[in-house]
Amino acid sequence: MIDYQNIYEYYNSFPLLIKLVWVLIGVLSSIILILIIYLKLIRLTLRSKHTEDIKFKREYEALLVQYLYSGDETETLTNPQNEIINQLKASIKTKARRKIIVSVLYELMNEVSGEMSDSIKIFYNEIGLVNYAFERLKSKKWNVIAKGIGELRRFGIDEASHKIAPFINHPRSEVRNETHIYMVNLFLFEGLSFLDELKTILSEWIQIQLLETLQKFDNQEICDIRPWLKSKNDSVVLFALKLAQIYNQFEVKGTLMELLSHANKEVRVNAIDVLSHLYGIEAKEMLKANFRNLSLEEQISFFELLEKLVVPDDEPFVEAHLFHKNFEIQLLALKILKEINIDKYMGLTKLSEEEKSPAMIKSINVL
Repeated sequence: MIDYQNIYEYYNSFPLLIKLVWVLIGVLSSIILILIIYLKLIRLTLRSKHTEDIKFKREYEALLVQYLYSGDETETLTNPQNEIINQLKASIKTKARRKIIVSVLYELMNEVSGEMSDSIKIFYNEIGLVNYAFERLKSKKWNVIAKGIGELRRFGIDEASHKIAPFINHPRSEVRNETHIYMVNLFLFEGLSFLDELKTILSEWIQIQLLETLQKFDNQEICDIRPWLKSKNDSVVLFALKLAQIYNQFEVKGTLMELLSHANKEVRVNAIDVLSHLYGIEAKEMLKANFRNLSLEEQISFFELLEKLVVPDDEPFVEAHLFHKNFEIQLLALKILKEINIDKYMGLTKLSEEEKSPAMIKSINVL
């Protein structure tokens, strides 16, 4: 039997500092023991919840598959489908189960298409999940809003566009990106109308996403992109230039010519590139006459355009830039000269090593 009296007397015989150390050890040991027990309980709870979630997910998967195969050729819901909807309506009131149902629907959307995909959209509406997504749009948290928009996009809820449109110029890029992708995913070129109101920068990443989405669908009639080429938002102009090149918009050459004097150098360079792609011969003489006033990037782009549209009359201009300060222009000039006057080009190759430029030396080995 433990003699507590002796232990107490023994403890009192220690100096004060030693007593404090023992008290601290006792407190810390108690805290560690409590934390261990607490972590054990959390782990058991999470394990139990995970097991329960797996169970519910399997049940929901079975019900949703049954729902999909209980439909008929008409657009109206069958009695078995209505029974499944009524059975699951109560489940979505619980956030955890609602999350499971949405994840199961996501997985099914990736595996089906056509009529079954439309059936999932109907189910999403009928069960009331769409209302919870709409509620997210009212949140003050940007990540909740972005998630709501992403969910509405994934399930093709096009009637939500009027609720999502106000987020076109949202302060957070994540919300803006989800909004822009939603518009184009559901309405394609018509959805690009958000560009009319866009005041913020359209990032390069989101431009790529939008273009990839548009290119998934064939036989589309592209809308008039001229208003976007004239936009005050430079990122919108740059995106419109990509559209002009990808979709061969020959009818906008006049507007592209106007962009050659745009205040933004990147816009001017891209406009030259697009005109080169569209064989915009109208731009050649204008740029050639103003060549010395062009930036280096514009001069390089012009020579790339000239390479496509060169005629024998351009030989003096090309020859005048064989020793341009920029190596890339020198190389392009030599390449063009070789095309229009092979004899003169061969004469240059016979110059001494001291007379040749680095571009000439390289061209002999490459061109």
